[in-house]
Amino acid sequence: MKRVISGGLWSMARQVESPNYDQRPNGEVSLLLIHAISLPPGQFSGDAIEALFTNRLVSEEHPFFAEISHLRVSAHFLIRRDGQCVQFVDTDHRAWHAGRSSWFDPRQREWRAVLNDFSVGIELEGDDATPFTGAQYRTLVAVTQWLFSRYPLLDKTRITSHAHVAPLRKTDPGPAFDWAYYQQQLGALD
Repeated sequence: MKRVISGGLWSMARQVESPNYDQRPNGEVSLLLIHAISLPPGQFSGDAIEALFTNRLVSEEHPFFAEISHLRVSAHFLIRRDGQCVQFVDTDHRAWHAGRSSWFDPRQREWRAVLNDFSVGIELEGDDATPFTGAQYRTLVAVTQWLFSRYPLLDKTRITSHAHVAPLRKTDPGPAFDWAYYQQQLGALD
C-alpha cells in the first residue's frame, strides 16, 4: 500500500512507513492512546521495534520474536529513550495499535470499541518498571501539542493508556510512566 501524503506527518519525526495501516472510516481523531514497548522485553535500543512495525522482525533472532513476528501491528509514533521520534503511520490514517479494547467517551456518554478508528497511538520505548526519560517526556509533550493543534476533538481529557482501555490484556505504559508530570508539562504550555 502506497502512503498518500497528507497533513498528518509530523515534521519533527523521522519517517519510516509501516504497511500496517488503512483509512479511518469517519476521519475522526478524538483519542490519544499512550503505549510502551521494548523488544526484546526489558531491552532498549536496536531496530526490533521498527522491524515489528514494518513486518521485518526475524523470528530466529530472539525466542520472544518467534511469538510475535507474525503480528501485523503499528503505531503512529515511537518515542525512543533519547527522545527521537519515529513516525510509522500518517495520523490521518488508522494505525493498528489498540487491539481489542474499549473506552468510555464522556462527550458521547457511551462506551466505544474499535479504538483504532479514532485514536492516535504513541509508543514509548520502555517497560512497566523503568522510568521514562526526560527526553521522552519532552518529545511526547511536543507531539501531543502538535496533535492538539491538528485535531480539535483532542484535548487533555482525551488521553489515556493502553492499560486503561484493555485492562485484562495490557499494563502499558505501566506504573513507571509519570502521568502527573506529563499533564503538568502539557499544562505549562497552555
